[in-house]
Amino acid sequence: MVSSAKTFYEDKALIFQGFQESLEKAGENNKLYKFLAWVLSWIFSTDHKRVGILYLITMAAFFAIGVSLGLLIRFELFLPGEQFISARVYNSVFTMHGVIMIFLVVIPGIPATFGNFCLPLQLGAPDVSFPKLNLSTWWLFMIGAGLAVLSLFVGTNANGELMMVAPDGGWTFYVPYSLESSANISLALSGAFILGFSSMFTGMNFITTIHRMRAKGMGFFQMPLFCWSLYASSWIQVLATPVVSITLLLVIIERFMGIGIFDPSKGGDPVLYQHMFWIYSHPAVYLMVIPAMGVVSDVIAVFSRRTIFGYKAIAISSMAIAFVGYFVWAHHMFTSGMTETAQIVFSFLTFFVAIPTAIKTFNWIATLYKGSIHLSVPMVWALTFVFLFSIGGLTGLLNGAINADIHVHDTYYVVGHFHYTMFGGGMVGLFCACHYWFPKVTGKIYNESVGYLAWAFFFVGFNTLYGSMLVMGLLGMPRRYHDYLPQFTIWHQLSTIGAVIMVTGLIIMFINLLKGWINGPKANENHWDGRSLEWTHSASPPILLNFDKDPEVQGGPYDYDGEWK
Repeated sequence: MVSSAKTFYEDKALIFQGFQESLEKAGENNKLYKFLAWVLSWIFSTDHKRVGILYLITMAAFFAIGVSLGLLIRFELFLPGEQFISARVYNSVFTMHGVIMIFLVVIPGIPATFGNFCLPLQLGAPDVSFPKLNLSTWWLFMIGAGLAVLSLFVGTNANGELMMVAPDGGWTFYVPYSLESSANISLALSGAFILGFSSMFTGMNFITTIHRMRAKGMGFFQMPLFCWSLYASSWIQVLATPVVSITLLLVIIERFMGIGIFDPSKGGDPVLYQHMFWIYSHPAVYLMVIPAMGVVSDVIAVFSRRTIFGYKAIAISSMAIAFVGYFVWAHHMFTSGMTETAQIVFSFLTFFVAIPTAIKTFNWIATLYKGSIHLSVPMVWALTFVFLFSIGGLTGLLNGAINADIHVHDTYYVVGHFHYTMFGGGMVGLFCACHYWFPKVTGKIYNESVGYLAWAFFFVGFNTLYGSMLVMGLLGMPRRYHDYLPQFTIWHQLSTIGAVIMVTGLIIMFINLLKGWINGPKANENHWDGRSLEWTHSASPPILLNFDKDPEVQGGPYDYDGEWK
């Protein structure tokens, strides 16, 4: 494995020596060659740290696109009536906003970025178990993302002429509309299908790495909780992703061949599509959030200067969330005509899955109790996760209650709840990870004062944006609508103002991190005084193959000797 990791990556790797010689003989500009060699040394590197950074950079670009589309939606809805985009374009905008944010940002999110970068470091391993497969996941991600973006611009009309017919049926691609639409659905579905392989291969790689490549002396219950969260979410990637991949493939087949699988006019069953889609997509909710919970567990322990309270309970609860999450999918379908017995069963399971989530929350609070709390920027983001995700979870209980769900189903209440859970959970966890592991990734540190300012803008804007959606949903505002009645104007305007404030915070945050990466002051080797292996046994940034000598583990993942700083 070590030799495999060295195959494509050396300290000053120059790819294709023959190509180098031919360029020199041809008298090409040396700067151009060096730039090309530098790019190739990254996109063909099997080093897990570079793969993680590649994911991070590409996801940041897609996140910027997704946020821009979301802001466009809010500007259109600032006033009733059509402002500057038609209903058809509006449908395409919110569809691609959902596709990009869900499939290209939040689902791969933490596992693909900091999972890749930090898992081997925290395990004391030189790399992941399959470095070449790991690199291939990024290439598959880029191919799938490319097809999804291409679907915006390449399509045909009824006469077979090329034109822009962007997908417009929502990120769930519900049938029968996704079968009947003249929009470019099949290309977007093909992209999502390929992205599924990227996710499955990543999960397989992480599971094997955790089982086979832990440092000497590290048992399962001596791993950091971030590793446990990746282990739980990897099983979701491996077991649930094939279901949605097959489902999307069946839609493509039905569109091209006219076979009646989901189309009721041809003897198909559209409710079957919903079952198959949500069998994956509800576990995918936990795929987005469980890794964030692992990040928060590590950060709260470090910045409370305490060994984590209830370590085993938090670790086991990650597996419990992943397991129970497979059995709650149909609470998305209470209005689809299922039997009362099925409704009661899925409602019970929906409430039951809150138990392992609550175990984590109460153990985090117990860790904070009498701790020496340091409110550094990563800690502020971690506490923000706890607050926002708790609101997401509590508002989700209303969706789990059958009669209440019938009232709020397909309203803006669901949009608000969804964003508190996914954005306030998965993405805030990613922001926390960016600030926490920034010194480890770059060897530098950002401006903490600017980091607090960015957080403040984000926090105020986020709650104004999505809190307004919760209220207007309870008042009866349907989601996905291009227009609305005048009584909802004030709530849409508040929501749009919140969006502008939140995006301002995001811009400040990204500029601060980028500036710190380029010319920030040098960080200490163990900048946060952490106790897991990536801080105590590895340089910042880490060397090739991570460690000068194989680390050994004694005690738990958060044990410390002497006083913390």
